[in-house]
Amino acid sequence: MNASPDATATPICDKLRAIGEWNPNWEPFYELDPAWTEGFMAVGLKPMLAGVLDAKTIEFLAIAVDASCTHMYAPGVRRHVRKALALGATKEEIAAVLQLTSVLGIHTMSLAAPILLEEIAAQQNADTTSPTPRPLNPEPSRT
Repeated sequence: MNASPDATATPICDKLRAIGEWNPNWEPFYELDPAWTEGFMAVGLKPMLAGVLDAKTIEFLAIAVDASCTHMYAPGVRRHVRKALALGATKEEIAAVLQLTSVLGIHTMSLAAPILLEEIAAQQNADTTSPTPRPLNPEPSRT
């Protein structure tokens, strides 16, 4: 860990601050380790700066990441929606990004529904071959 944030040159972090793209939630890890934060930002920004994807596509991806069920960062969604609209994105394109991103949440059901069905089947099989199991926390009798 560095002694102070000033001990390490952080041109990427500095530029993000200067252009209004710095997320204040990044500040604690910047304070803990500016060099690591700089490296992290460099890795994250490389695909954006490489010119392989156009600016609107990058905004669509940023919307998807910020709106995902594992991130849900509203200020980022708002910022990237504004940028995408400024770059000519239509509401239909942005809605499609959000609709595709919402599929991430379906994994709850795709994982758990088959388990539920298996457990129901196992319980039904057990019910036909063994006595009825007692609940773990039975209610006290009301007599």
